[in-house]
Amino acid sequence: MDIRSVLTAILVMAPFGGAILCAVLGSSRAIRSTIVLATGAVLIASALILAPLVPFRLSAATLLGMDLHLLIQAADVILLMVILYYGFKHRHLVIIALAILQIFLAAYLELFLVKGPLPAERIFCDHLSLMMVLIISIVGSIICYQAIPYMDNHEHHYHVMRSRQPRFFFVMLLFLGGMNGLVLFNDLTFIYFFFEVTTLCSFLLIGHDRTTIATQNALRALWMNSVGGAAFISGMIAAYIATGSLELQKILVAPWLAGAGVYLLALALLSIAAFVKSAQFPFQSWLLGAMVAPTPVSALLHSSTMVKVGVYLVLRLAPGFIGTLLSESVAVFGAFSFLAAAALAVGQSNGKKVLAYSTISNLGLIFACAGLNTAESMIAAMLLLAFHAVVKAMLFLSVGAIEQHIESRDIEDMRGLYAVMPLTALITVSGVIMMIMPPFGVLLSKWMAMEAAARNLFVIVMVALGSALTVIYWARWAGTLMSDPFAGRFRPEHQPMLTWLALGPLCAGAGILSVLAPWLYLRMIAPMLTSPYSAAYTVRGGGLENAYGTFASLPLSVVALLGLIVAVIALKRAFRAKFVSPYLSGIQTGEPLTFSGPMNQPVKAEAKNYYLDTIFGEARLTDWVNLGGGILLTLVLGGAL
Repeated sequence: MDIRSVLTAILVMAPFGGAILCAVLGSSRAIRSTIVLATGAVLIASALILAPLVPFRLSAATLLGMDLHLLIQAADVILLMVILYYGFKHRHLVIIALAILQIFLAAYLELFLVKGPLPAERIFCDHLSLMMVLIISIVGSIICYQAIPYMDNHEHHYHVMRSRQPRFFFVMLLFLGGMNGLVLFNDLTFIYFFFEVTTLCSFLLIGHDRTTIATQNALRALWMNSVGGAAFISGMIAAYIATGSLELQKILVAPWLAGAGVYLLALALLSIAAFVKSAQFPFQSWLLGAMVAPTPVSALLHSSTMVKVGVYLVLRLAPGFIGTLLSESVAVFGAFSFLAAAALAVGQSNGKKVLAYSTISNLGLIFACAGLNTAESMIAAMLLLAFHAVVKAMLFLSVGAIEQHIESRDIEDMRGLYAVMPLTALITVSGVIMMIMPPFGVLLSKWMAMEAAARNLFVIVMVALGSALTVIYWARWAGTLMSDPFAGRFRPEHQPMLTWLALGPLCAGAGILSVLAPWLYLRMIAPMLTSPYSAAYTVRGGGLENAYGTFASLPLSVVALLGLIVAVIALKRAFRAKFVSPYLSGIQTGEPLTFSGPMNQPVKAEAKNYYLDTIFGEARLTDWVNLGGGILLTLVLGGAL
């Protein structure tokens, strides 16, 4: 048997099997934890073994002697019926209407439209698929590992009488299998099925705690993503009408259709489905509402699943609309989302909201790069996709650990966190630094994106402004974590072992990947740059070089390491220094950080950040950015027509 077929089956089916075992046998914590750990280990090993075998194509016509296409058709009907059930259960007319619409469109496509042979190559795995498989299988599994101790504390905090963890881990593992299926299959029928699997999984996870607000936000996620599902299947119908095929690779290599209206309409509809999945404006509220879920859910949605569906899909579609108005429209839409989400993040003091808006912003930048549709921009998009997944998972898991310790996710309540949780604070600050500073991969990606956007005035202005705002909210957070009081000697706090086994590898992995960015480009990205793209960078002296300059990843890493050594030496000297309270204009009292105020009453000195609510607050900006996003979505459709 072909090893590639076996590995593909494991990557999709092993999480499904693990999910079923969690649901059936998961009442025992020991058994449930063993199942999650074993499933993650299998996924990680399979993804790593698959890496040297890429690229490849497979037929995958049957499963255990049964026609795979018929199985997916049946599963798709069941899935849509489940969504319809939840619509009726919660009396949500929009969900009901969208589920019925999708059932009708799926029936029309399968029963009346599709003629002739089915796709011969159902599985297609190139380096973009491999990158996604590695992110899903490694980062996703690590998040599931950290969720084991997290959910114990979560249920203890909420005084849950009967554990719902078997159902929780059932959905988490199902999510990973659905994501691997989505990125490995080439048949749009299969991709659509897994697209809807992620919709249902996100709904179940967001509503996990069954509070009123959790249910409301879960329903919002379900109806918004059902809009994306309706757009996706409408795009499938248009693609089949234009090309006579549902095989994605055949659709994208149809050069004679480059200007055909129906063809571009298909790509536009699929792109809109991707924008919804990635929570771009005006659909961002479903992702913001997902914050009510346990933090591992947020980490999974933001880093290795759900929102990554959208950017993967548009990167896959980009060669089909290169050089068109649709491509230009996608670039402008993505740049707008990057800027708008960065502006909204500046006005937030809620740590998870900052991370959520940051995710929307960075995904917008990836969409902008896909729309620019040059070799440089595609390289930037794929690097940002990888680095953002690792760093954002680390940041969300860190905030989850902090929230459980201090019972707050407000940035102001994290002031001086180093004195209480020194190791977690350092890991969080490392994540922030990796988002905005050299030599780390996120900055490298943004440098490439700005170079690629230099010839597009609208895009470069929005990307430059968004980048400046990004520095504001990240630097403010890092400074707050490391502010006074001085903690003295380093004493790591107690955390569950699985928490350290999640945060440590993610932090180390993000740093190592940044150092190895030039070779990551050579191994993972350069092989994808086939026609109509070409290699845009050369690796020289441990850096990436093109006609405009060099990003010296390895030399900058050496400088950063030397800076770290100097910082450690300075910190050791600080241990011997005498600690004195700050000068309070000569009116301080005997109490630390206290001064005499009006009527000689003692006043505690406090430091707080500016959040500029009157400029960047949600109440001021949200309606306007939603309006702008809606107008630009209309432009995307107009670019196809």
